[in-house]
Amino acid sequence: MKRTLEEHAARFDEKAGEYDDSKSEEYHACANLVVEHAAPAADEVVLDLATGTGAIALAIAPDADRVVGRDISDGMLEEAREKAADAGLENVEFGHGTFREPDYDGPVDVVTSNFALHHLSDEEKREAIAVIADLEPRRFVLGDVMFFGEPDPDEPFYSPEVDDPATVGVLADAFTDAGFSLTAVERVHDQVGVLVAERSPTAGVDAATEES
Repeated sequence: MKRTLEEHAARFDEKAGEYDDSKSEEYHACANLVVEHAAPAADEVVLDLATGTGAIALAIAPDADRVVGRDISDGMLEEAREKAADAGLENVEFGHGTFREPDYDGPVDVVTSNFALHHLSDEEKREAIAVIADLEPRRFVLGDVMFFGEPDPDEPFYSPEVDDPATVGVLADAFTDAGFSLTAVERVHDQVGVLVAERSPTAGVDAATEES
């Protein structure tokens, strides 16, 4: 991570009020794909990590039993709560949490995240995916800045002083090592995409067996 959690939180606190209006077409295309692939059943719980102003969480809430949003920015969380109240959504709960410490220990069927994991180093990404796997979701849908080819720092999706995106291959390996199988890859831009990872019910059992 190129900045501390506190520095990232402060940066997003400043952006919270204008965040929704500042995003690119590629960002919105990515968010739409995350919602489409998440596809929770009516009795399922969704954990939306780095929820921001709640764009993914609020879009998914009408189809899910419950949605839990986690973020590091108080300003973004406040925006998300206001939007949920305005929409009359009562099955959404927002609170503080990170990828590696989501501060949630309830049941999780689907995990989602959009445009946030790239702030972590590659090793931190692996740690985060491992933590998410331990929650035993059946599906993890990740939309993010990611490299499908050679990274171009002149493109608008990549700011070297802030961001630390991974290649699709690095992310795929991290998912596989955590017991997921990559079931879909959606390329939105050379540096933006959506990965869908499924975790079989026996993944945790198999991992435990290998360790013993």
